Amino acid sequence: MTSAGSSSRSAPPARIIIADDEAPARRRLADLLEELAPAFAHVIVAEVDNGRSAITAAAHGADILLLDVDMPEMDGLEAARHLLRMEHAPRVIFVTAYEQHALQAFDVQAIDYLLKPVRRERLLAALQRARPSVEMQLAALPRGARRFFSVSERGRLILVPVDDVIFLRAEQKYLTVVTAEREYLIEDSLTRIDEEFGGRFLRIHRNCLVRAELIESFERDDDAEGEAQWVVLLRGRPERLPVSRRQHAEVRALAKRVRE
Repeated sequence: MTSAGSSSRSAPPARIIIADDEAPARRRLADLLEELAPAFAHVIVAEVDNGRSAITAAAHGADILLLDVDMPEMDGLEAARHLLRMEHAPRVIFVTAYEQHALQAFDVQAIDYLLKPVRRERLLAALQRARPSVEMQLAALPRGARRFFSVSERGRLILVPVDDVIFLRAEQKYLTVVTAEREYLIEDSLTRIDEEFGGRFLRIHRNCLVRAELIESFERDDDAEGEAQWVVLLRGRPERLPVSRRQHAEVRALAKRVRE
């Protein structure tokens, strides 16, 4: 029932529940987790075959729930909705053969949505996002705020974790969502995102929101005509993003706190 890797001094092994009505699928996930043990310390605390049993197992304590969608007695989506009411619920990662439920997974605040057959690297990335040490960061989001931005791209839906977003920039009727890996286009409103995330993203310009915690410095950048333009630099990024005059004070104060 258990599979563990070497844990770091700062974080205990993640407690994982596997919920799938097919025994071979549970075995496949357990085998993948065993392969990932050196990179992700964990212990499997329960293996169950329906959503109702997953809720019961979660009540005894778990950090991550690997949850199938199509199961008897109670499906995974209903189970995830019930877990939203649990005070210390595990973070949910859906593992399913059905891609059409991705939007509903977004509604129940799932960390990720993996399609079978699951690749080891993809599972590891999802587990790392759901790691218990990230719990406080996720809990800090305003109640009801999205965990993902949904992107429609070439006929398929991509869920981009909010935690991966570095900045968002308005361009005509679309927003460009920038992550470390790539950029995405979504139809949304900067104003709505600003209000939804309650300061998680800082507006530096009427057309740009940046992840506040990634602001490294606030600098003057004179152009060829000698006109002063203030910009922000983000940790680990090459962009020099312009700051509007009305946002100077707020951005300067934040940059000062970061330097201190």
